[in-house]
Amino acid sequence: MKASRSRLQTERLVLLALLTALTAILAYFGGFIKIGGLASVSLTLIPVVLGAALCGPVAGAWLGGVSGVIFFITADAAFWFGLSVPGTVITVLVKGIVAGLLAGIVYKLLEKMNRYVAVIVSAIVCPVVNTGIFLLGCLIFFMDTVNGGAVTEGMGVGAYLIVFFVGLNFVFELLLNIILSPAILRIINIKKKN
Repeated sequence: MKASRSRLQTERLVLLALLTALTAILAYFGGFIKIGGLASVSLTLIPVVLGAALCGPVAGAWLGGVSGVIFFITADAAFWFGLSVPGTVITVLVKGIVAGLLAGIVYKLLEKMNRYVAVIVSAIVCPVVNTGIFLLGCLIFFMDTVNGGAVTEGMGVGAYLIVFFVGLNFVFELLLNIILSPAILRIINIKKKN
């Protein structure tokens, strides 16, 4: 009994280490994935959802935090740091950590009903929370920039945020999460059984 528990803990630790590395790679290179030359799509939330599902809410929070920390060394971070260093740090870390944590909590709540329903709902919750906190951070820390852009474009603040700060990125990330997270979870579960 003790040996099997130790083996399970080791497997989870190895899985979390692999997902951490994958999250870091995807967070760093994610801005290079373009759809139609306009929107960059990040795949970072997929390992966050998988970690939250397979290793628990704390692991989801860890992976979301890793994605935030890695963002700080990307070229995109320079723009946000130029607006507000504390605002960028707070927004990026909080959105990743909370999105991963809530994805894990939702998964745990729904897992007994159906694992695939649980992962699909978690795959929805993660990008929705991530984007929601990002928008809230924009309103709290970057309002001057948001107002200036909205005036320049002749739009309301809400429309400007949706069009220029969220745009198609959110739609593509949400769809990719909903499709890939359950598919990858199924593959991992098949491998575990063999």
